[in-house]
Amino acid sequence: MSDVVSPWVQRFAPLIPGGEVLDLACGNGRHSRHLVTLGHAVIAVDRRPDALAATAGPGIVTSDIDLEVDGAPWPFGPNRFAGIVVTNYLHRPLLSAMVGSLATNGVLIYETFADGNAAFGKPSNPDFLLKAGELLELARQHGLRVIAFEDGLVNEDGKQALVQRICAVKAEFPREAALLGRIES
Repeated sequence: MSDVVSPWVQRFAPLIPGGEVLDLACGNGRHSRHLVTLGHAVIAVDRRPDALAATAGPGIVTSDIDLEVDGAPWPFGPNRFAGIVVTNYLHRPLLSAMVGSLATNGVLIYETFADGNAAFGKPSNPDFLLKAGELLELARQHGLRVIAFEDGLVNEDGKQALVQRICAVKAEFPREAALLGRIES
């Protein structure tokens, strides 16, 4: 597993306002450590104790949670996190609750494999691959304002993959709110 911070996360993490950040499926903590250097307290979640041991450090609270257990409730309350970072992980039943835990003006940074990635290796199971436009649809369903979106082929660490990436904000004043003051005659 790479210790290099994803360029996507590195690019958009500075947009996260002050506050606690969730690093979901944190792996060995490359993004948790980066977020701490930006001044955030981090909750790092993974189901692998070895990964959490590698992640642990000042400013990082690790949590051994298997979020894929059938019927397991989402363990975090609404509007809690200033930012949520997810890379190389997809478990669709979590998506709605995860976005619900994003605070007003909080930033979602999500990057994972997309449909068609089987041509380049694993993951190849459609359960772990985003469908075309799936992250955009997630943002639309939850009223998030999209800052940036990419869907396509990347070549990182000498490995090609098809990925989808989004940076979106749970804006205090979404576009629809801006239209409320307009009166049509």
